[in-house]
Amino acid sequence: MNSDTNDRFVVPEVVASHFHLLEGDTVADFGAGGGYFIPTLAAAVGTSGLVYAVEVQKNLAEAIGELIRQKHLENVQIIWGDLEERDGTKIKTDSLDVGILVNTFFQLTDKPAAIAEITRTLRPGGRLFIIDWSESFGGLGPQPGDVVTERDVRALFETAGYTYEMSFPAGSHHYGLLLRTA
Repeated sequence: MNSDTNDRFVVPEVVASHFHLLEGDTVADFGAGGGYFIPTLAAAVGTSGLVYAVEVQKNLAEAIGELIRQKHLENVQIIWGDLEERDGTKIKTDSLDVGILVNTFFQLTDKPAAIAEITRTLRPGGRLFIIDWSESFGGLGPQPGDVVTERDVRALFETAGYTYEMSFPAGSHHYGLLLRTA
């Protein structure tokens, strides 16, 4: 990729450097899509760690399965689950060190339900990284009316008891937030 592309779009290896994942961490990629972040997360947590790839669309969950097989990612588990339902991720309560939500928040219909489900899965003091579109860009990402601003995302999570820790660069058309559970 050229530097112009790196400036514009989310690059997992670059953005994940803000996550400070540790060997042995348990992480969930909520709304994992086709698994774009999965190899980077799997490498960061190492063989003693675990990555849950949570995806609501069955065809995308199956694509992640193929990616896992091709790359021999033995520390990744696919969950075909719904983030907008209580226990919809099938992840145990208070079991995650870190959650990530990349280009997913704007798509959620029931944002409070999704926040509740994420909160249920994160351990006390767990970290949540949110990366989402700061604008609609040339037909990519959300329609202009569907963009959820960094300020609005932060307010929704703070209302749910999260503490804002920092914002970080996530590409020219994205924002990144780090929030922590109580």
